[in-house]
Amino acid sequence: MLDPRGAMAIYRHTTDLPDAALDAVVAIGNFDGVHRGHQAVINKAGRLAREFETSLGVLTFEPHPRRFFRPDDPPFQLTSFRLKLRLLEALGVADVFVLPFNRALSELSAEDFVHQVLARDLRPRHVLVGDNFFFGHQRGGDTALLERLGRSHGFGVTVMRRIEGTTGEAYSSTGIRSYLTAGNPTRAALLLGRYWEIEGRVRTGAKLGRKLGFPTANIGLGEVLEPAYGVYAVRAGVDRGGQTVWHPGVANLGVRPMVEGPALDRREPLLEVHLFDFDDDLYGRHMRVAMVDYLRPEMTFDDMAAMRVQMVEDSRRARVILDWEDWDPAWPASPFMSVTHERE
Repeated sequence: MLDPRGAMAIYRHTTDLPDAALDAVVAIGNFDGVHRGHQAVINKAGRLAREFETSLGVLTFEPHPRRFFRPDDPPFQLTSFRLKLRLLEALGVADVFVLPFNRALSELSAEDFVHQVLARDLRPRHVLVGDNFFFGHQRGGDTALLERLGRSHGFGVTVMRRIEGTTGEAYSSTGIRSYLTAGNPTRAALLLGRYWEIEGRVRTGAKLGRKLGFPTANIGLGEVLEPAYGVYAVRAGVDRGGQTVWHPGVANLGVRPMVEGPALDRREPLLEVHLFDFDDDLYGRHMRVAMVDYLRPEMTFDDMAAMRVQMVEDSRRARVILDWEDWDPAWPASPFMSVTHERE
């Protein structure tokens, strides 16, 4: 449920905030993926906000600190900033405070972070963090220090211990990345509490698929993690007048051309999505692609006829998977699978 004030507010600073954004219950973290562990922290914060009759806020960082400290690392993030905001809004967050993670912030001591950002600027009623939360210069602050400083500055602190799923596996962004790069999006979805998505604007491609009777909508990965290359059963959400309409389909992700030849060679990963029983122009539109299941690795074919035979088989398998899957039509509006966490 959204805050009664209306749409979620986004602040790219913590200074000179309006009174409505102060005295809130604030969850702090990177929240990359907004997985089930993150959802538990934010849902607990929401319950406290209702109990205290105040608003629910999230304090997060952009770019991700890892990208700041290790800029040459390959893309690793599970969510784009746009998607993270959409997911936070779906959880009922009223205010998102986005701290630019730069050199000045990285050199701020843990004590100064609490004094300046929290106590002076945000003035929270209560703060929630995960038990692996570290903050301040060289990660000098831990949850014990946060609790001690919170008491001295007059705000409460709740430390949420890491939550495990029914299999005994902890919900973690690291585990989700491992499953996605191993070609296991279904296992990743269990930890995320939703299907992992790639989103972007549809670009013009070589139109090879159209010649074979399988027109594709092509989008780049941007700055998010590169999952295992290959063919996936997907559901693609297309923007239509402010609403997202979902369509079943099959998609190929990779950098290698499916037919050998220099004209088709490329180096940038590209997601090529074929929507079933769909005939519309998608160029230039924003599209979300939910990765439902992994069908096979990338392949190279001797000729176009062999490639078309495989595309027919890929589409058949994807249809079977998507027909069997228990798709919830409410999912686009409420993107999280049903799960409840009451343990802290």
